[in-house]
Amino acid sequence: MQRQFDDLLLGSIELFCLAAELGSFTLAATAASVTPAAVSRSVARLEKRLDVRLFVRTTRQIRLTDAGRRYFEQCRDALNRLAEAEREATGQQTTPKGVLRISMPTPYGHYRMLPLLAEFRKRYPDVTVEAHLSNRNIDFADEGFDLAIRGRAPRDSGLIARKLEDAELVVVASPAYLKRAGVPKTIEDLLAHECIQFEMPSTGRPVPWLFMQNGEPLEITTQGGYGTSGDALAGIPLACHGAGLFQIYRFTVEEELRAGTLTEVLRDYGGCSRPFILLYPHGRHLSSRVRAFVDFVVEKLGTR
Repeated sequence: MQRQFDDLLLGSIELFCLAAELGSFTLAATAASVTPAAVSRSVARLEKRLDVRLFVRTTRQIRLTDAGRRYFEQCRDALNRLAEAEREATGQQTTPKGVLRISMPTPYGHYRMLPLLAEFRKRYPDVTVEAHLSNRNIDFADEGFDLAIRGRAPRDSGLIARKLEDAELVVVASPAYLKRAGVPKTIEDLLAHECIQFEMPSTGRPVPWLFMQNGEPLEITTQGGYGTSGDALAGIPLACHGAGLFQIYRFTVEEELRAGTLTEVLRDYGGCSRPFILLYPHGRHLSSRVRAFVDFVVEKLGTR
């Protein structure tokens, strides 16, 4: 077979993919222990060979062109297949170890993810887990996270998205509040009630409430004298102590519903959910600890 790719060209492809994954020549150079100029020369070498522009460059950032994105996706897959072939051929089994940094929203962290971490570390004791609970979006490259759990898949094609579950939403209130203010029977009744608000960091606006009406999802803007931000769970103790109605994931209030501390209302309009998605970067250098955690989480939560 005649050679089509020499070592220099393969190295250029690797540096190009790293720059595309990280969105920066400088970060790619740091990750590969080379200079930014070496990354720039590698990309220029590929552009000359292909006779296409792979990146749009400005003084502050780089962005893949349409041709560059298509080339990146195919090169990334090819490099991953080569790495897998090498591991299979050598029988290499890398023991997961090192620090694993995970960003997760507060509801999913407290009620789904944190209870599983002890079991994960029992399987992989050489992995140290740093769990960061926050409802804000993070930047993988700038903040050094390995994985994140979020409510929606980003447009960034440099991230792999694996859905973990569709979490059902419920509207709850304390028996004392419902005795005082009455039980809402219809969505229109919400206008006469205190609806506890949660403000999303990404928008600065209260999260709309979701319902099903005549088989169709319906988004409602509610009003109330209590506003929370930062932690989506903050509305639960407010609701338990009679502050008003609150819409939250069922899995976060199952204990309160069983105990009677909270009561579910508007069941006829229930059935809506929001997804939770596991996100992690594409990459030929995806560590064994990240692979192990992804497999573990999908095993435990991916069928809900």
